[in-house]
Amino acid sequence: MKENKPPKENKTSWGEVADWYDDMLEQNRDSFQEKVILPNLLRMVEPEKGMTILDLACGQGYFVRAFHEKGATVMASDISPELIDIARKHSSKEIEYFIAPADSMEKVQDKSVDVVTIILAIQNIENLQGTISESARVLKAGGRLIFVINHPAFRIPKRSAWGWDETEKKQYRRIDAYMSDNRIEIDMTPGEKLATKKRQTLSFHRPLQAYFKSLNKSGLAVTRFEEWISHKASQPGPRAVEEDRIRKEIPMFLCIESKKI
Repeated sequence: MKENKPPKENKTSWGEVADWYDDMLEQNRDSFQEKVILPNLLRMVEPEKGMTILDLACGQGYFVRAFHEKGATVMASDISPELIDIARKHSSKEIEYFIAPADSMEKVQDKSVDVVTIILAIQNIENLQGTISESARVLKAGGRLIFVINHPAFRIPKRSAWGWDETEKKQYRRIDAYMSDNRIEIDMTPGEKLATKKRQTLSFHRPLQAYFKSLNKSGLAVTRFEEWISHKASQPGPRAVEEDRIRKEIPMFLCIESKKI
């Protein structure tokens, strides 16, 4: 079957910064992906021989390879041909990669997958309901959908920020909006100081109830709900103790596991 070809102009694809994204993950041994998400994800998914996993919006295959190393049979897709090319170069030929949007997995048969994962990607996918429904379609009875997102209650692009109360000597999180769905342009390479041109993509903020409603509509029941904090620590300074305290109080990531019923 032919691979689905994404539109030439797709504002949600990360293909334009594929090499930067690959370097950022592969070279940084202190990343959130390495220190927070990967160990927790392996604990949640429990990949093993005999298990079939589909990783949607897989990027350059960072988590896919970890699942394969544990013995699982893994398929993975992304809308970006550039990222899929990099993923194939990094990976064993036993891993099946293909190009497709997350809401149209024509290559994957009904009821053929034990676990679907969507890692730090569903917030960059416009068609939430289509993606959840497609995940439910390919899952076996009792199969699980596990997705990880930037915490939608605390990390809202352009509508949340850290603040410092000088009187109380307390750090706090400012939230300017939460309940409204938002389609927000964001920088694809934050922290890249030498970039001559800012490259933009879209992020879609949704309140928590949007995810629960979508899962319920697709016949998926939430079975686990976890919030993950940063592993980092502040450099010595007058605010370090308070920064470290609040870092453990405000989670960065949210993981939801749901089961096909």
